[in-house]
Amino acid sequence: MRAVPNIRDVAERAGVSISTVSRVLNDSGPASVKAREVVLCAVSETGFRPNSIGRTLKTAKSRTIGVLVPSLKNPIFAEAVQGIERAAEQEGYGILLTSSNYVPEKEVEAVEVFLSNRVEGLIVTVADETSSPALELLRRESVPFVLVFNPALDPGPSAVTIDNRAAARRIVKELIALGHRRIAMIAGSFQASDRSGLRRAGYEQALTEHGLDPGPVVEVGFDTLDLSQHCAELCASPSAPTAFFCSTDMLAIAAMRGLTALGLRVPDDMSVAGFDGITVGEWITPNLATIVQPAEEMGGQALHHLLERGNGQASALHLTLPYRLRSGESWGPPREQSILKPSEKTA
Repeated sequence: MRAVPNIRDVAERAGVSISTVSRVLNDSGPASVKAREVVLCAVSETGFRPNSIGRTLKTAKSRTIGVLVPSLKNPIFAEAVQGIERAAEQEGYGILLTSSNYVPEKEVEAVEVFLSNRVEGLIVTVADETSSPALELLRRESVPFVLVFNPALDPGPSAVTIDNRAAARRIVKELIALGHRRIAMIAGSFQASDRSGLRRAGYEQALTEHGLDPGPVVEVGFDTLDLSQHCAELCASPSAPTAFFCSTDMLAIAAMRGLTALGLRVPDDMSVAGFDGITVGEWITPNLATIVQPAEEMGGQALHHLLERGNGQASALHLTLPYRLRSGESWGPPREQSILKPSEKTA
């Protein structure tokens, strides 16, 4: 059975963006004569039939908010979405949700889809707010948006976040207070997350303030589940660390699993600290020491502010919410002797 053509098929055939197709078909914004020609030709060639109800109601508000997060696998984003959804329901709004998998090109595609569905505004987390093509598209289209989790380095957009650098510095200082002098960092891709870079800066700041050398820093993908090889290489080095600081809880949990697979014990052989405060970190054994982000509150605050901006009732807001340290069982004082290599530990 042949699939019914959609607006993306038209955009691909015409060689234009989804938002351009939407502007032409809904007469909702400027489009060149050439763009109109290629879009209408693509409509004819694909057999696409625009939604007549949508055209009739093009001047009405959709009462829908678009939500873009990097991943639906990391519970921290699910918690933020829950906050957005609850606040939206209270205000009589619905949400459209998608993820980018930390890929800037997919952020643009997602924004174009949202615009074609005439959302009234967006709540987004992008890879890097200072160089985001998705945010540039939203600015050109004059669509209100609020960043969540991003650090609001640019004074223009509204953002709801925490102080990532200060929070990372805090938890690394706790490791130092426990007696650790060699602390490695396992970090999610810096290119895919400006938050990861800020957490590295906080990690390095804490060590430098105590006269300690930062590093090593191991950069991995955010969806990396098997860290056994990275753990083995770190533990086998001549100056093996006694603690890992991981830029997310998911990476911390993966590191703990990798250490266990190598025959090492947490925290007896290696202390591990995370960042995010996801609930599952409290359920594992040993439970995870981490920084807790108020993700659900961040989502709710972002939604309320977005609606205020959409109604012209508020200017740009940079809201930095407090984080908290959750001490867990995954860290403790370092062992007096050096970390045993996995081969020695299991011999």
